[in-house]
Amino acid sequence: MRIGIDFDNTIICYDTVFNKVGIEKGLLPENLPVGKGFVRDYLRKHDKEKEWIWLQGYVYGTRLSEADIYGGVEEFLTYSKTAGIDCFIVSHKTIYPYSGDKYDLHKSASEWIQHQKLDIEFFFELTKEDKIKRVSDLNCSYFIDDLPEFLMLPGFPEKLIKILFDPLNKYCASDFGYQYAASWNDILAMFKNV
Repeated sequence: MRIGIDFDNTIICYDTVFNKVGIEKGLLPENLPVGKGFVRDYLRKHDKEKEWIWLQGYVYGTRLSEADIYGGVEEFLTYSKTAGIDCFIVSHKTIYPYSGDKYDLHKSASEWIQHQKLDIEFFFELTKEDKIKRVSDLNCSYFIDDLPEFLMLPGFPEKLIKILFDPLNKYCASDFGYQYAASWNDILAMFKNV
């Protein structure tokens, strides 16, 4: 069995770091609820799309070390290794931010993975199509991602089982033809029953 796993908002959780940096840079009020989505929505509501794009590049390029790993990821990877399941991180990530300073986003993400001591092979692809191709080339039988719109794209292997990771319960599981998990504990339980 081979499992592909998205990186951003699936393994790495940015919720606290976006608020922290946004407040430091004077972009956000201190009482804004914690979460990347709240930060994005607040900046867009106040016509600060450029600031949002800049903030993403800055966090992804310079402050990634302050981002958290989702609870349960390490336990899942440990279980997978002992059960003989191969896991891979497969992410769509540009090398540089869309605007602002040219931070090497692949390097930052690689360093974060190594700092977490995650024993997993990882691939950062430049396009969504390349990400899907990598999942196919790795012969993954499962793929875990937080974005239903990505999981709906054409080109995935026909027999691939898609799992929507939704820790904020933003989506209704029955709206999609995927397996659904609100936590990594849910995912671990799924694979213990496979």
